[in-house]
Amino acid sequence: MKKLILILCLTITGCFAFADTISIKNFEIKENPYGQNQVSVVATDTAHNTLQNVNGNFVFTMNGFEDTLKFTDGVAFYKHKIDRSTFLYARHVNDSGTHSSLYYVYKSESKLVPIHISWIWLLAVPLALILLGYMFKRFIIIAIIIFVIFAFFNYHNNLSIPTFFQSIVDGLKSIF
Repeated sequence: MKKLILILCLTITGCFAFADTISIKNFEIKENPYGQNQVSVVATDTAHNTLQNVNGNFVFTMNGFEDTLKFTDGVAFYKHKIDRSTFLYARHVNDSGTHSSLYYVYKSESKLVPIHISWIWLLAVPLALILLGYMFKRFIIIAIIIFVIFAFFNYHNNLSIPTFFQSIVDGLKSIF
């Protein structure tokens, strides 16, 4: 009789047990150690430790192009080669929201160095130039020249104006 009750209880609780879905909330871009001029996407927690339990296919948008990345032990390899220094805007949408990061991938002779760029800097630099130009009337010409150089550098390295504003909006959404 005890065995029958035990089997019945296990069957009933088994009907209500659900598997926890794996989602990527934080990720980093790193140099791919196995491919030349390629980067990898690493699923991390808030302490920047690699999540080893992330396996499977996840959809990412890299610089506006949707791509399915296959994660194995928390690491996925982005198969497109990077020929020169460029901005890389990675975005992932899942059930918990939109997660995005902007990186400047600096290409030296033999390796790639991804540098994370916070949306706060993207907002602070133009606002600081406008504020300085407003406060010091003689500085307005220099501020305009610096702003043009800033805009040209961003455009020349594949950071378009929509991507610029999208990264700021995603950063503001993450606050609220």
